[in-house]
Amino acid sequence: MSLPTILTTAVEVADFAVELAGHETIAVDLEADSMHNYQEKVCLLQFTTPQRTVLIDPLAIPDLDSLKSMFANPDQRKIFHAADYDIRSLGRDFEISVRGLFDTMISCQFLGEERFGLADVLKKYYGVELNKRFQRADWSLRPLSDDMIRYAAEDTSHLHDLARLLEDKLVEKGRLAWVKEECELLEQVRFSPQNGPLFLRFKGAGSLKPRQLAALEHMLVWRDDEARRRNTPHYKVLGNKPLLELARLLPEGRNQLEGIDGLPPRMAGRYGGTILQQIGAALELTEEQLPTYPRSVRKEVDPAVEGRFNALKKWRTKIAAELQLDPGVLINNALLEELALRNPRSFEDPAIAELLKRWQQQVLAKGIIATLQRT
Repeated sequence: MSLPTILTTAVEVADFAVELAGHETIAVDLEADSMHNYQEKVCLLQFTTPQRTVLIDPLAIPDLDSLKSMFANPDQRKIFHAADYDIRSLGRDFEISVRGLFDTMISCQFLGEERFGLADVLKKYYGVELNKRFQRADWSLRPLSDDMIRYAAEDTSHLHDLARLLEDKLVEKGRLAWVKEECELLEQVRFSPQNGPLFLRFKGAGSLKPRQLAALEHMLVWRDDEARRRNTPHYKVLGNKPLLELARLLPEGRNQLEGIDGLPPRMAGRYGGTILQQIGAALELTEEQLPTYPRSVRKEVDPAVEGRFNALKKWRTKIAAELQLDPGVLINNALLEELALRNPRSFEDPAIAELLKRWQQQVLAKGIIATLQRT
């Protein structure tokens, strides 16, 4: 297989944008460096038209404005597989919005595929074995090897055929409109800014006492600063497991750092003094200065609501089996809980239109209302 073209200048990208705009359908993917740098970023864009595959190097051309109008055209189909992260990344790095999305992973889910990763689907339908060698590669490195370039190109080269096959199957099952609505909603996703203490996004922080929580926050702030300074992911400075253990133990001397899983002697020697400083600062805080983990007030369970929720779950299991779909794809628990709480008894109830997607109203509303009427 010959290597695809890689565009590295704004003029080349602008010319290619004109070419892309002339196609009814294009396949798109991207590669990022989330496992290798402090601030993750898009490092490569892959496009496959009906004629060829072309790669764009955004590290060489950070301004991709010439692609914006093409991506924003709702009348041109953009095929992605598992588009959520890609759409968020394009919006964050380039302020690119995607319209006309067709997500082949969502299509697989609504066809009841048990395995819907791209490698699994291509192997099932085409006998194609995707090379997973570079899944965790550092795509920010340059130059890219020939093998990495071939790997990147293969991710989009089969999507046109796959999309046609899946669309035919969706039409046969009467579910194409379901997927189109899901894709329209997915087009709106964006990365959300993260505010507040770092411990709010740390698994296990809710189990800590206030002073332990303060120590964890001090260490997380230090780790974030160190990761930024070194331009490396947080886990390459110090993993979450030893951080949580340090916060629980609150060691006050180097001898107490021994034996902590994930903190080998070499790392303890390098960071031990700094870690103890962060913990020491937390130990000196007054009780009034200590943070607390926010907890929602536990509401008393209304037996009637719980009964309706359980009835809806039982109904969902039955209808999901009939449709040969994963129950969570059909309707999630959070939505069932809200329906049980609001208890709509007719199609005219505002809860039906407010909570259910259009396809869910058509396919599920009758069963939901009937189930609630029986409780």
